[in-house]
Amino acid sequence: MLVFRFWKYEKVEGIAADPVVLTMLYEERRTAMFTRCDERNYREMLPGVELKTLTHGEAMLLGEFRLKKGAVIPSHSHPHEQIGYLVSGRLRFNSEGETYEAGPGDGWCFTGNCEHGVEVLEDSLVVEVFSPVREDYLP
Repeated sequence: MLVFRFWKYEKVEGIAADPVVLTMLYEERRTAMFTRCDERNYREMLPGVELKTLTHGEAMLLGEFRLKKGAVIPSHSHPHEQIGYLVSGRLRFNSEGETYEAGPGDGWCFTGNCEHGVEVLEDSLVVEVFSPVREDYLP
């Protein structure tokens, strides 16, 4: 994965009386991150479920999932808000006793701690955002 990182340093006048704030302002902060598209860096999360972390910041993470027909992501919950977009394929979501069949172009949002799972009805490509960052999804 080719990653471009740009760093910016800021100095704010008139706050030197507070050493904690001054220290935080002089720390390196990533202001932009770009990732080139390639076929590498996918990792198997479950049978038939592959993840490639595309990019991440301090508060959110963007991931691409390749899902094989017949794969199942068991019902689970996590503290992260999860927003997704189905690029191609078909999925059947189960959440809190309801089912929803998604097709290309459909999107979803699960709040933190919402129980959800999915059945993969066709080979699928999904893009999802998690906030806060899922540490277990970092490259």
